[in-house]
Amino acid sequence: MRRNAALFVAISVLSGFGSSAMSLVAGIWILDLTDSTGLAALAGLCVYAPVLVGPWLGGLLDRAPRRPLVIAVNLLLAAALLALLAVRGPAQTWLIFAVSAAYGISYVLIDAGETALLPSALAPTQLGTVNGWRSSAQEGMKLVAPLAGAGLYAWRGGHAVVVLSAVMPVLVAILYAVLRLRRTPPAQPERGDGDLRTGLAVLFGQRATRLPVVLAAVSIAMSGFTTAAVYAIVVTELQLPTTFLGVLASAQGAGSIVGGLIVGRLLARHGPVAVGVAGTVLFALGCLARCLPWWPVTVVGALVAGVGLPWTLVAAVTAVQTHTPSALLGRVSATANTAMFGPLVPAIPLGSLAVHLGARPPLVAAVAICLTAAAAAISRPRSRDRTGRGWITCGHAAQSGRGRAV
Repeated sequence: MRRNAALFVAISVLSGFGSSAMSLVAGIWILDLTDSTGLAALAGLCVYAPVLVGPWLGGLLDRAPRRPLVIAVNLLLAAALLALLAVRGPAQTWLIFAVSAAYGISYVLIDAGETALLPSALAPTQLGTVNGWRSSAQEGMKLVAPLAGAGLYAWRGGHAVVVLSAVMPVLVAILYAVLRLRRTPPAQPERGDGDLRTGLAVLFGQRATRLPVVLAAVSIAMSGFTTAAVYAIVVTELQLPTTFLGVLASAQGAGSIVGGLIVGRLLARHGPVAVGVAGTVLFALGCLARCLPWWPVTVVGALVAGVGLPWTLVAAVTAVQTHTPSALLGRVSATANTAMFGPLVPAIPLGSLAVHLGARPPLVAAVAICLTAAAAAISRPRSRDRTGRGWITCGHAAQSGRGRAV
């Protein structure tokens, strides 16, 4: 089990390095080729958009052997990245967009596949700890990889970054191949129910998964909603140079690393719902601190928010892994990712509009929304399902396929 835990952390390091380096360089490359900031921003949209079809992509993982599929996706991603070696000028910009979309699709499949494989590789008591380690590894790469990618791009150009990024999924595929997995139930064919309906029924049919996922979705959405407000606080309210945003990003990244390292112990002691509530409250406190007109408190706010966000995410992922039948983990995990990250798509532009009311109103609104969600999670009583037999179970939803989101 320790061997598998180390392999999963190594997978997070390698995949996080490659994706973080390439995601930044793709935008810079498009900007250099086209001189258009709008087109450069669209590269990020291509990466995030596939999460909206996550339930259908995740369904593939429940109908095919998961490890071979995840390995194949990594190898296909490496091949897609190498296609960028054909980029020579503005006429090939479309290739960068296409590969960015391929990255987004691979994220959905690989994230859901890894979430589904973890329970077959680790003891249940290890899931929270290893998920926390993986989160810390990924956040650490977000601090290191963009600088390395940008430096390599400035030194040797985009093709050098492409080769480096293409090596990473090949190494990840090798690590997946050497994992030691327990025997899992064979993939089951779809019985006529849609992947979205099945995923939603299992995910939201019980409090143990519903509340952590909703808390994570609220916190992540508010992180996107407040992005423009944080920019305005730094530039307009504090009158600091834009480079100070890098300080805040580093502080939030450091908080995420620390948060990921300790969240496993908290999950083992208090459970995913309590940790999700605590993470949401911490993120709200971080937003509140950013409202104060003193830059050291703003840095502390970024650090606190950085601790809270991974707590909500790791709590939700661990809850899904623990309370979902193995045969449905692929589509339920992908549905959870869509539920948690999909709201970012409208939240970011809404936050850009809200900042016209001032820098602080969006932050105050985020504080109110997060605290309301946390309070509702604590105070809402457990209700009974409509069959009158208590909480609907994952097994019941898997067998009937007729459960509804509640």
